[in-house]
Amino acid sequence: MSFQDTYDALLGRWNVPVEQLQLTDEFGTTHVNACGPADGPPVVLLPGHGATSPVWFTVAPELAKDHRVYAVDLIVDAGRSTNTGRTPKTPGDLHSWLTNVLDGLGIARTALCGHSYGSWLALTYAIAQPDRVDRLALIDPTDCYLGLRIPYVLRALPSLLRPSRARTRSLLRWETQGLPLDPQVLELAGLAAEQPSTPFVRPKRPTDDQLGSVAPLVFVATRSKSHNATRLIQRIAALSPGAIVVPLETATHHSLPSLHADEVVAELQKYFD
Repeated sequence: MSFQDTYDALLGRWNVPVEQLQLTDEFGTTHVNACGPADGPPVVLLPGHGATSPVWFTVAPELAKDHRVYAVDLIVDAGRSTNTGRTPKTPGDLHSWLTNVLDGLGIARTALCGHSYGSWLALTYAIAQPDRVDRLALIDPTDCYLGLRIPYVLRALPSLLRPSRARTRSLLRWETQGLPLDPQVLELAGLAAEQPSTPFVRPKRPTDDQLGSVAPLVFVATRSKSHNATRLIQRIAALSPGAIVVPLETATHHSLPSLHADEVVAELQKYFD
């Protein structure tokens, strides 16, 4: 199937009514998949690099029982958002884009949750715009408290320099270490790698003082190959002492967020309520 067909197939597995929204601003058009009661408290979900918003298919429908959920395709990545205007080049540009998204959705304050690259965007946005973020949840965050491990970077480098379906699928299989990664998630990520998109903004890690200003809920994949989980937990405790850390003992970086949904959703529901 094509990228768009695979995107729709995974979105169809949400098994709840999904409203597909298009928001236009100076950067272009942002695609948002929304579900849940229109008057429910908002939750905004930001995917990891190359993952696209349908990857929340095990999480969004559960949160949508009590919340209005908005899963966003990043303007600097594959998906249905298109950067036809000003090109985001800095973290500040991405923060301006996300502010425009919230304004377009009519959201003054929201719970914000991201995975991987999306967690970096969520965290840095909460630091830059604390009045817009009511709750902050990070799922196996990268470039937040720690940088990526060198072996992971070296293994991922071919798929970053010369993106392809085969390289991306190989990376995800290697990192998930035999876990039953959903075939459609794997296929969509592979196809996404070959879609034209604006280059993603290089992450800049927050300072220690900035990290002390937030107290997020943080899920840590203890089998992640992207970083040292033990050191990540230690850094969170030292720099964000008010944070809630939830180790996911069987998870790897790329098995999230689609796998381990029971644990993730249960903690998110408690934290957001």
